[in-house]
Amino acid sequence: MKIRAVIPAAIFLGGWLIAAAPVPMGLIFSPPRVDAEESWQEEFRAICGRTDDAATFSALELRGLIDRCDLLKARIGQLAEPQRKVFAKRLQMCRDLYAFTLEAKEKK
Repeated sequence: MKIRAVIPAAIFLGGWLIAAAPVPMGLIFSPPRVDAEESWQEEFRAICGRTDDAATFSALELRGLIDRCDLLKARIGQLAEPQRKVFAKRLQMCRDLYAFTLEAKEKK
């Protein structure tokens, strides 16, 4: 028979499981379920998923997208090598398209 340690209580505090209700001991040391990876991916999709419509955006919207690219670049720079290299390049291509479109709009 396998003996399992049980903590009398459990609550979530900052993503960590803390004592508050009977919970198997292994769950206490589970990492937070907040997926930082998903948050940067959502931002990446929100920015680069709009490149088909770049010509329809105002100069202000394009500047905003360029700024968002610059902010996301720092977050992508913290990823592991294969992901960092791929997504940094893709993000740079999106940024370059928005910058080119902005420049073309400002020349008109």
